[in-house]
Amino acid sequence: MTGSGVRPPRSRQEAVIQRVSSTRAFARVAPALLPRLDRAVHRLSGGRVMISQYLLPSLFLTTTGRHSGEPRVSPLACLPEPDGSLLVIGSNFGQTRHPAWTGNLLATPAALVERRGRTLPVTARLLAGPERDAAWAALLRMWPPYAVYQSRVRRELRIFRLEPAPAGPGAVAGKE
Repeated sequence: MTGSGVRPPRSRQEAVIQRVSSTRAFARVAPALLPRLDRAVHRLSGGRVMISQYLLPSLFLTTTGRHSGEPRVSPLACLPEPDGSLLVIGSNFGQTRHPAWTGNLLATPAALVERRGRTLPVTARLLAGPERDAAWAALLRMWPPYAVYQSRVRRELRIFRLEPAPAGPGAVAGKE
């Protein structure tokens, strides 16, 4: 841990990946390319593998489209918490707009998480104040490039806590 509370890269490979992922060129290409690659690999592996899982804890989040009402699946990095909840951040790789999935969660907090071969219902809660500050610090320890993404945009990156929810019909459109 450095004096800033940010964990140094664990390997030379991780340092290179963090440096590359902090560039503007990566931010232009990644939002279109990485989710498609993750979905394809996930589908081809029968739901066992995501490319991003080899660098960060990852999940697939299924939200309800706020305009369409259709299920929308997004591969995301996550930070598991001891109580079973998960932190996710709407960084959008430092793009000017919030990612669509964050607007979907604001409109309909009920969602599904697919992680480690299990699918579970969750309820999303947008974090604010000291709770957001603590989550932000934890997320930066996990992936320091989030600070670079935040420095590029005027919007505050949305941070959600995905809390386990009781299973029930219709948690997410088309999923039960």
